[in-house]
Amino acid sequence: MQDWRWMTAADLGRAIAAGTIDPIALTNVYLDAIDAHQYRDRIYARVTHARAMAEATAAAARAKSGMRRGPLDGVPVSWKDLFDTAGIGTEAGTALMAGRVPDRDAAVLETATAGGLVCLGKTHMSEIAFSGLGLNPITATPPCIHDPDAVPGGSSSGAAASVAFGLAAAGIGSDTGGSVRIPSAWNDLVGLKTTHGRLSLDGTVPLCMTFDTVGPLCRSVEDANLLLAVLEGGKAADLGGSTLNGVRLMVLDTIVPDDVRDAPRAGFQSAVARLQDAGATIEHRYFAQLFDAFNVAGNLYAADSYGWWRDLVEAHPEKMFPQILERVRGGQTVSGPDYVAGWNTLRDIRKQYAAETAQFDAVIMPTAPILPPNAERLLTDDAYYKAENLLALRNTRVANLLDVAAITLPTGVPSCGIMFNGRHGGEAALLRLCAAAERALA
Repeated sequence: MQDWRWMTAADLGRAIAAGTIDPIALTNVYLDAIDAHQYRDRIYARVTHARAMAEATAAAARAKSGMRRGPLDGVPVSWKDLFDTAGIGTEAGTALMAGRVPDRDAAVLETATAGGLVCLGKTHMSEIAFSGLGLNPITATPPCIHDPDAVPGGSSSGAAASVAFGLAAAGIGSDTGGSVRIPSAWNDLVGLKTTHGRLSLDGTVPLCMTFDTVGPLCRSVEDANLLLAVLEGGKAADLGGSTLNGVRLMVLDTIVPDDVRDAPRAGFQSAVARLQDAGATIEHRYFAQLFDAFNVAGNLYAADSYGWWRDLVEAHPEKMFPQILERVRGGQTVSGPDYVAGWNTLRDIRKQYAAETAQFDAVIMPTAPILPPNAERLLTDDAYYKAENLLALRNTRVANLLDVAAITLPTGVPSCGIMFNGRHGGEAALLRLCAAAERALA
């Protein structure tokens, strides 16, 4: 039974369909493991025992009657603590929302539950989702799978840790500037950032509503594909027969290669070589307009986040982690005309990027230029925190700014991922490509 905790979500679903795994027994294995785990309270904000068992019992009945709702019916997953859960606290990692209990599920959770996913509980996260590090002295900082004293990446920090430590078959998180992909990369998982607007944000505590997206953190590309389908109540893409033969990959040489440290660089270079050996054509290109996108990004993120959080923040600023307070207050000084002008600039850049990359199947880069930093040093060295936080999210932010689907895959070097940026709305094609890339990198 302990081996169940390390199986992919897809394999668990197949075993449920075959009758060799009972959803009730499976859910009990996860709940028992969570409750006995030394990092339980650093990973899970709340464990939803009663809900999980009720959903597992219903899934078991459907399996016995031949009425399963999909390939993941009965598979237990965790949810980041910004997805509303009816009757269960949803606090977004901040004391500003302590005691907040929604009266209904977020739309994406409703859809996933209807598709048969079992909710194990709510995972810790960076405060209000405004950091790529995963450090949260207000609620909890989950551990990194390779070093419990290092941060796990954020803001979907507990989501990644729940999977990496075998305490969920997958985690559902959000990604505004890299919050699915950074913790996935630092914990050797697969992370999918969806196109903005593809998955509903209704009932999701926002950070930046113009950039927020929902996505899974999981063990395989197949899992990401099936989870995307169940999250939107749709049909999974056909990954069969995918190959890298004839695939054209563009290595982005603007901004993202700068200051990449030794291990992430080695992981990326090794991965590129294996992709090339498997049949992919690799070309290096420069996209100068990316500098302009980065120049307007600060105002857009800050104004959007402060616009939503302002009243809560200014009512009790003393309740916040100072680093997060400073970041969200950056929106105070952004003018309306500057915000509109910034969006006009970014929309133009998105069109130029789509045209210049149209000949490629994906754009690739190191997921993060750095390794997971030490949590204690981040708490005691302000300059170090700021520098590492900006670097952590720099490469992932490209996909959010350009509004394209993106996937990070493990390279085999611990905590080092390779990122594939696809097209706007191009999740199916990107998942097919990454299914082939995953085999080449295994």
